[in-house]
Amino acid sequence: MRTDARRHHDPRVRGFASDNYAGAHPEVLAAIALANGGHQVAYGEDDYTGHLQRVMHSHFGPTAEAFPVFNGTGANVVALQALTDRWGAVICAESAHINVDEGGAPERMGGLKLLTVPTPDGKLTPELIDRQAYGWDDEHRAMPQVVSITQNTELGTVYTPDEIRAICDHAHERGMKVHLDGARIANAAASLDVPMRTFTNTVGVDVLSFGGTKNGALFGEAVVVLNPDAVRAMKHLRKLSMQLASKMRFVSVQLEALLAKDLWLRNARHANAMARRLAEGVRAVDGVEILYPVQANAVFARLPHAVSERLQKRFRFYFWDEAAGDVRWMCAFDTGEDDVDAFLQALKEEMAR
Repeated sequence: MRTDARRHHDPRVRGFASDNYAGAHPEVLAAIALANGGHQVAYGEDDYTGHLQRVMHSHFGPTAEAFPVFNGTGANVVALQALTDRWGAVICAESAHINVDEGGAPERMGGLKLLTVPTPDGKLTPELIDRQAYGWDDEHRAMPQVVSITQNTELGTVYTPDEIRAICDHAHERGMKVHLDGARIANAAASLDVPMRTFTNTVGVDVLSFGGTKNGALFGEAVVVLNPDAVRAMKHLRKLSMQLASKMRFVSVQLEALLAKDLWLRNARHANAMARRLAEGVRAVDGVEILYPVQANAVFARLPHAVSERLQKRFRFYFWDEAAGDVRWMCAFDTGEDDVDAFLQALKEEMAR
């Protein structure tokens, strides 16, 4: 069979900009091929989406229901819409992805208000939540209805199950619901060495945005409803938000490939291990400061701006706070020890110049 497609990149090149830079895991690609061929009912009534529900039950309990979507922003927007009224607001960390990196989509597309709280490490606490949890009867203020947390956080830190339980208890006592942005939930579970249910449905999280792309999927995430009483009209909101895939089997089978056995955990453990290897090497380089505990697959560091600019010409990565000289280095499921060691050697060379 003739094809005019050709490779346009060097597959040996690795960077440290984002785990989104990584390709799809071979086992995920094989699953997509397995789901291909023949006809399956569209819009989620296919066999693969049906089986995904049973897989999700094994991780999150028998009441969990997964709604596959295209991407993480879509998952968050659909989830938060399902948890809020038109006059509702969502309390989140100032550094939350829904506040910083989603182009205003939760507010503009979801029609809700974000009430942000500065945090030292990306993690909310009951005390921090209370900075915004007030004014329910004040018609001049958006009504706090949801607390949204990210696990692991945008700063690479990980909530313990007890910390999330305290947040859920606190929110529920005040009549609010809890959403967890789990774009990197696998990395958090690997870091804690516990099942994902331990810090989600078991401790009171109502709705989860489950991340697949950063863990080895080609594309696709899911909104996982853990508490059916907390939401309404999910399937209508997914369609209204342009997140209903017609050929949904190709999203569902990827999540099944990750979750049915232990691929999700293998990928996360490896990415986390590469971040620890990177952090250990960085700590030995004079003049470079690691900013936050390295608990998942991210390393945040501060180093001279000029060094970062030279290093970026050799390896891709992003400034986190360019004015302060802060950078973020991410590891993925396909980051190798040689990649880390080559980066560390380049860092040492640039620091020595």
